[in-house]
Amino acid sequence: MAYRLLALDLDGTLLRGDHTVDPRDVAAIAELQAAGVVVTIVTGRLHSGAVAAARACAIEGVIACMEGSHLIDLATGATVAHHPLADAATARWRAAVDAHDLAGFVLDADGIHHDHRGAPYAGYVATWSPNLRVVGADDARAIAALATVAIGERDAVAAAHASMAAAADPTYAVQFAVGAHPGKHAVLTRAAGPTKGTALAALCEAAGCTLADAVAVGDWVNDVPMFAVAGRSFAMGGAPDDVRARATDQLATPAGAGGGIAEAIRRAWG
Repeated sequence: MAYRLLALDLDGTLLRGDHTVDPRDVAAIAELQAAGVVVTIVTGRLHSGAVAAARACAIEGVIACMEGSHLIDLATGATVAHHPLADAATARWRAAVDAHDLAGFVLDADGIHHDHRGAPYAGYVATWSPNLRVVGADDARAIAALATVAIGERDAVAAAHASMAAAADPTYAVQFAVGAHPGKHAVLTRAAGPTKGTALAALCEAAGCTLADAVAVGDWVNDVPMFAVAGRSFAMGGAPDDVRARATDQLATPAGAGGGIAEAIRRAWG
């Protein structure tokens, strides 16, 4: 089958461990683009955290950020879709951050905002966006959040997660260990509904093709909704077993090593 679109996760997939793109992947993407295939990005990063990777690979057009919560046209900077957190959900998050003495970060379409408690983790959250700004509590409350992150001790984060999950209005919240800070955990909250799967559907529509025409490459749990709808999907080598099981194909190239995109392109397009 002649696939017409390639959707790429960033961290661990297109990006190596040092956050650069392997020259082999750049060359393979350029060859595919020259053949008329649309290459796009579907990432958990914010727009400002994805631009450098897009430029490195001459990727243009619409990309999906924050797991489908924000779709933006790289050429014009115009927002195509925007799914912010509801005000009530953001207020609950702020209350949980204060109650459990957590470091809180508000992510909007352009960058990340935090107060003094977030300073120790600034390098870690910069993965989502290099645009970080220290703000006062009152300023933070005025920001329209695309997503929020809270970081602290595991039990405190779990309690905050539980308090947000117990609310009647739906939000998506996930807790995970912060590898760069042993013993610390984080909880990310965003609007319920958008996923990398819904994002891929929107990107295919924009490109004038169907989901069956799409190939997706990723390495983590948040890539599974994209794998579920793509015509063909590749999990990076070393991805968790449940992620690998949901992809149609598994790559030999380890996540974060570089060269995995070139391998996927060779296998899907010959």
